[in-house]
Amino acid sequence: MDTNVVIVGAGPAGLAVGACLTRAGLEFIILEKAQEIAPAWRRHYRRLHLHTVKAFSPLPHMPFPKDYPRYVPREKMVEYLEAYAERFELRPHFGETVNSIRRENGNYLVETGTKTLSARHVVIASGNNAEPVVPNLPEIETFAGRRLHSADYTDATPFTGQSVLVIGMGNTGAEIALDLAERGAYPTLSVRNGVHIVPRQLFGVPIQMIAMATRPLPRAVNDRLFPIILDLALGKSEEYGIVRPKQGILEQVAAGHIPVIDVGTVAAIKSGSIKVAPAIKRFTKRGAIFVSGGQAEFDSVILATGYRPSFEKLLPANLRPGKSGVTRQSAELGLYLVGFHNPVTGLLREIGREAAAVTASIERRSRIR
Repeated sequence: MDTNVVIVGAGPAGLAVGACLTRAGLEFIILEKAQEIAPAWRRHYRRLHLHTVKAFSPLPHMPFPKDYPRYVPREKMVEYLEAYAERFELRPHFGETVNSIRRENGNYLVETGTKTLSARHVVIASGNNAEPVVPNLPEIETFAGRRLHSADYTDATPFTGQSVLVIGMGNTGAEIALDLAERGAYPTLSVRNGVHIVPRQLFGVPIQMIAMATRPLPRAVNDRLFPIILDLALGKSEEYGIVRPKQGILEQVAAGHIPVIDVGTVAAIKSGSIKVAPAIKRFTKRGAIFVSGGQAEFDSVILATGYRPSFEKLLPANLRPGKSGVTRQSAELGLYLVGFHNPVTGLLREIGREAAAVTASIERRSRIR
């Protein structure tokens, strides 16, 4: 099977690229290992909302409906992505797991479990959340209670009345802990490293808009300014057991670490409905011992330990497109990443920009051939 472009993944990034290619009149095929579009969004926990405002978060050429709230909830995001695929007549090939991508005679051979496709260009849009990360925690196998990764967490109903240890305070861990606290569970957040926390709205203004407005400033200026403002807005995080990293917010973002966008977790910590604990030294049958020497018993453990992309194992060592979007190397190779860079200004906004840039690059390469 021959085509001009193969897109790997039918989440927001893959759909955005497909829409842009459609408008450019370029031929493509989308491959998706699941049986439906946007599988990651469908499996996320129910209380999830976008942390970015809808005005700056739509995919290319289709705004969110006017009646959607400012911060779009998970189920409406899925509805939007389904409508987006219909509008641009995107028909992914479902149930197609890509096993390898290799170069041969100037084209790419993309192999799945059922077929081999030949394409001049490949866009990998499988996302950063392809595989859950499950760390090797000391003696966790001795813990007799329930344990699960956050990828398998839906809502707090099964944990009502339980003492729950949530390991990891990224955005997922912070929101799951809040969900548990609001539904009658007793969560404890284990925080191993320092964490930057920013409110979703700062003095009534969405933090995304503030990030966009201050982006032109030097990184050092932003990193000195924000801690002062955030202490005024949220209080000093050290007072409730969370240490701020030595690296500034933008310095950490550049290294791939997004700050926690607070939607109520800080207030729950201050009120005592969410406890904060340090890293785990080891597990016991009924709970955990922390590096501080303290210990506690828990009914359940939720690993909010993040995800990793899985695309690198598909590519030989000599095929590395570099950063997400269009780089000199990716343009030369005709091999692109979309949706792997999450700036403070918002992942979906960045996906739209990358999809347009990648389409323009493919158009240029198609004319040269």
